[in-house]
Amino acid sequence: MKINLENISVILNEPHYPENIGSVARAIKNMGISRLVLVNPRECELARVLKMATHNAEDIVTEMEVYPRLDDALEPFQYVVGATARMGSHRQSVRSPRQLARELAEISRKNSVALLFGTESSGLANEHLRHCDALVTIPTAGFSSINLAQSVMIMAYELFSYTSEQKEA
Repeated sequence: MKINLENISVILNEPHYPENIGSVARAIKNMGISRLVLVNPRECELARVLKMATHNAEDIVTEMEVYPRLDDALEPFQYVVGATARMGSHRQSVRSPRQLARELAEISRKNSVALLFGTESSGLANEHLRHCDALVTIPTAGFSSINLAQSVMIMAYELFSYTSEQKEA
């Protein structure tokens, strides 16, 4: 069963840099995800966003939604996945992007799914993770700090790859 990419959205919670927003728009466009949601962006200068998104992802940028509060942004979603590099006793079991892709195949059939990413400097706080039904972390070789747009691309790639593999099967 493939993932319904039309039911997958990327939410950036309080992103700091317009360039990262544009790079995320480009990444999700490449991987078949069309909905980008921003929560309280620090700076969202459209020219800087579009420069990184390029003309190919301009539609993602012009149609992106912006909310002042995370609660408002999450309201339309039935399932929320939080991306985090931090492990701790307050955090539920964490999946890899590949494991998550398998799980989202069934969930995304009839549910709107949000992939939630935190700020560039500190990620998602525990208060944000309380909204999440699942957590995902990208395995690294020891240094766990990955650029926001790169993190989104890795996640989107795993979802797209899983969907492509299911089409071939």
